[in-house]
Amino acid sequence: MPVLNSIAAYADEMKTWRRHLHAHPELEFDCHETAAFVAERLREFGVDEIHEGIATSGLVAIINGQGEGGTIGLRADMDALPMPETTGLDYASTVEGAMHACGHDGHTTMLLGAAKYLAETRRFSGRVALIFQPAEEGGGGAGVMVEEGIMDTFGIDQVFALHNVPDIELGHFYTTPGPIMAAVDEFHIDIQGRGGHGAYPHETSDPVVAAVSIAQALQTILSRNHDARQEAVVSVTQIHTGSTDNVIPDTAYLNGTVRTFEPEVQDMIIRRMQQIVAGQAASFDVEATLRYEKGYPATVNNADKVAFAASVAREISGEDAVEDNQGKEMGAEDFAYMLNARPGAYLFVGQGPGAGLHNPNYNFNDDVSPVGASFFARLVETAQPV
Repeated sequence: MPVLNSIAAYADEMKTWRRHLHAHPELEFDCHETAAFVAERLREFGVDEIHEGIATSGLVAIINGQGEGGTIGLRADMDALPMPETTGLDYASTVEGAMHACGHDGHTTMLLGAAKYLAETRRFSGRVALIFQPAEEGGGGAGVMVEEGIMDTFGIDQVFALHNVPDIELGHFYTTPGPIMAAVDEFHIDIQGRGGHGAYPHETSDPVVAAVSIAQALQTILSRNHDARQEAVVSVTQIHTGSTDNVIPDTAYLNGTVRTFEPEVQDMIIRRMQQIVAGQAASFDVEATLRYEKGYPATVNNADKVAFAASVAREISGEDAVEDNQGKEMGAEDFAYMLNARPGAYLFVGQGPGAGLHNPNYNFNDDVSPVGASFFARLVETAQPV
């Protein structure tokens, strides 16, 4: 079964929605105008319930099917990124310093398309809970929605989400059972030395040399303390210190990211970071403080739900267009919180050639919207048949 005819019939309408959203991006939890636009469309479709103001600007809409049954959750993220847009499109961002550079405008549109179809046809039992979430790019909006009780309040049994991928063939899907995306943490290291004249380093406690040494030593965690058969990343991404050529500064700062899948690997990295920072500080006669901040947990798919979702994707795009054992990625996703709360699956869908995610020239391909909407709709109809 290819793209559903009913959904294909309003592809142009979905394009209009998506381009409106693209022109009006909002950041993190401040997605109020986006949520209002979504709610207005949902009322037009005749959904049964709309619950607004969850996680500040998120919402959950309920569509009742025919007869008793479970509740399947479908999630779309709504927030944009704090970056300028350089596409030159006639519907480019009208908000300075904000851009839909990750396709959340498209994710929202796909779920709206599925909502319209499901509200019209209702060829399913039980209920579908449409989850429109803020703050995926920062703030963990999915986690906040879970903490505010959406899974229990709406009786959600299972939950699914899609993310677009540039440079993967249009309409092709991929996913994997078990861990699919990594836990993401960040670290901050503040070094306090004793500055002075660059010509007299013996009178100082140089934080610059300490910062460089700490950055190098952190790389030994994976090369010498970590089992190479387990995926992990430790990256120092910032070093800030100094102001001119002949002054040794008082302070230095390092920042970076850690990506892991197993809690024991995460714990080992934290322990070794603490030891390295303390040891290097002592060796260079400076004070150094590590602040380690745990972020989104690993995104872990349920194996049975992956098999089910992949079978639905094959109905839409064909047997050869779905890879259901693609393997792990080191990116991160706050849908992890929803998968920790309920079994489900996270899938990627290709959108054809184009600029990559988080690129100022990125643009969601509107041809993907009917594919994603059909996938969501058939998930519901197949999981909860009448």
